Amino acid sequence: MLTVIAVTKQLSQTAEAEPYLWALAVAVLLGLVAGYAAVWLFLRQTRRLSCEQAQSHLVLAKREAAVAAQEIINKAEEDIRNREADLNRDLDRRKIEIELMLREIRSHEESLGLLDYQLEQRQDRLAREAAAITQARDAMRDLSKSLRKRLEGVASLDGEEIRKQLRDEVTFECQEELRALRKELLERSEQDLVQEGKRILVATMQRLASKPNNDLTATIVQLPTEEMKGRIIGREGRNIKSFEAATGTTLLIDESPQMVLISSFDPVRREIARMALDGLVKDGRIHPASIEEFVGRARQELDLHVAQIGESAVDQLKISGLHPETIKLLGKLRFRFSYTQNVLDHSIEVAQLCSMLASELGLEPNIAKRAGLLHDIGKSIEGEYEGSHAIIGADFIRRYGETDIVVNAVAAHHAEVKPETVYAGLVILADAISASRPGARAESMTSYIERLGRLERLAMTMPGVQQAFAIQAGREVRVVVQPSVVTDEEAHALAKTLRLKIEQELDYPSTIKITVIREQRYTETAT
Repeated sequence: MLTVIAVTKQLSQTAEAEPYLWALAVAVLLGLVAGYAAVWLFLRQTRRLSCEQAQSHLVLAKREAAVAAQEIINKAEEDIRNREADLNRDLDRRKIEIELMLREIRSHEESLGLLDYQLEQRQDRLAREAAAITQARDAMRDLSKSLRKRLEGVASLDGEEIRKQLRDEVTFECQEELRALRKELLERSEQDLVQEGKRILVATMQRLASKPNNDLTATIVQLPTEEMKGRIIGREGRNIKSFEAATGTTLLIDESPQMVLISSFDPVRREIARMALDGLVKDGRIHPASIEEFVGRARQELDLHVAQIGESAVDQLKISGLHPETIKLLGKLRFRFSYTQNVLDHSIEVAQLCSMLASELGLEPNIAKRAGLLHDIGKSIEGEYEGSHAIIGADFIRRYGETDIVVNAVAAHHAEVKPETVYAGLVILADAISASRPGARAESMTSYIERLGRLERLAMTMPGVQQAFAIQAGREVRVVVQPSVVTDEEAHALAKTLRLKIEQELDYPSTIKITVIREQRYTETAT
């Protein structure tokens, strides 16, 4: 700029400069001024845009920070809710455990009260017996003294007669000691038998490793595509109606992806329906005629599969000589359940327990194993036969050549028939062990508590009952009656009546022991 001004001044000082040089100098000067102004405006506009962009970035950053903060708050709130739910679940579980512990404590208190009462009665009895023994001993001593005096006075008696009288005297003096010794020996023998029985049971149960079972009332069948559901339903639902009519099951098709549900309380029908539906899905041709064909084929395949299952169970236990019809019924037990326990697995377990118990007792293990395997075979016999599963099962195996020992053990395992051999007792014992072991016939905590409540309420409906406690996981109920209302004979009758009501009105696993307690105390204070 200074250079231009200097040049302009130099031109103005030159007299010979032409007019166009003046015009050029003015144009250059105006151009420089315009360029400076443009640069200044451009820099100002750039600064303004930079400030606006920085402001927008600041606003965006604040929004992102607010969103991130809200996400953190939401996540923290969700974690707090999850922890609160976990704490509530843990609190509910602990409440249930505390309630169960309180019930056990109350049952133990009742047991201790009963034991205290029995101890007092035993102490009273021992005191009376001790007083009677002391009195008898004093009487015998007096009699012995008088006898010696008489013997001393009869010196004329011969030696043999004197020895006989002395022998009778010694025998009379030792009679009470012999009676006490005999009682002690009998009590010791009974205790030894109980200890030996417990040892055999514990040793046998420890040798058998079992697994828990689960009961199912529905079977899930996977489908290759969602389009297959429409083909299974058919036009106006004729395919699904034909399938349900042919199998006797209910086919549930909902929004679950690529799966349908076969529902039926009969596991044999459910298995036939599963096999038929698998075949139809793989074949792809689904219409009433093909449904009938695949259901019939599934029944034939299941009959063959049942026979193979029975053969496998017999081979596992190394039992020979069973009739093919008996083996077929054993295979059907695979599809029967008692609560959550599979009946075939239960029968195999009972057979193994019977075999081990028989070996411990020196009996024939093969006979015991055979009776244990066949004890529940009546559960797979169709419903047209009348009677309990123990009776009809015994009649069935009798027709197919089983021995009287095995037949009686099967018929007597629920005490419907009197046991005739020790093998029947082994089957009863092994059946109770297999059914009552932990995990055999599991049930939910809700149904467990409800079953105990029903048992206690049923006991409280009996006349004269003061308290009722279900203990040992519902396998025993202890009933305390009012002694002023219920006599000893009526207490015995009440126990029998309560047993009949439990058998008629309640559904329970294994057995329930009923104990009726009638206690009456009299207290006086001497001053």
